[in-house]
Amino acid sequence: MKFHFLPFLLIQSALMEIVKASILDLNALRKLEQESFGKDAWPFLDLVAVLTFGEVIRLKAVVDDQMAGFVAGDPHSREGWGWISTIAVDPRFRRRGIGLALLHACESQLGVSQSRLTVRISNQIAISMYEKDGYKTRDIWKAYYNDGEDGIVMEKNL
Repeated sequence: MKFHFLPFLLIQSALMEIVKASILDLNALRKLEQESFGKDAWPFLDLVAVLTFGEVIRLKAVVDDQMAGFVAGDPHSREGWGWISTIAVDPRFRRRGIGLALLHACESQLGVSQSRLTVRISNQIAISMYEKDGYKTRDIWKAYYNDGEDGIVMEKNL
């Protein structure tokens, strides 16, 4: 069993690289969104937009030439904060630090002093990860998700 140390994480048996995503990643991102979010997965045109709009930060984690995760961030420079629009890790690669590495990489490129995101109120695993990383609850958006579940808006000073 071999281990490779990379910034922010330790991954068993495979090197992970975080690189810019592009429109060429559309099919892999579509599959990742479906596997990760099911009924909440972004529609096709939203995925095209996140992969092509100029200001959006879009990063993918690659393991063994496969997209293992994805994050997109939208800087609101005038307001001094950025929005983590989506973050997902392929179920086969979860619990290895990839999500946190993607989050940190995106935060570092936002160029703002605060980062915000929304998470399902029932997603305790993600909420716990965000809280351990310094995110705090800012607001609760009632019936934010398609099925009526509330979303927690979390914020972190960078």
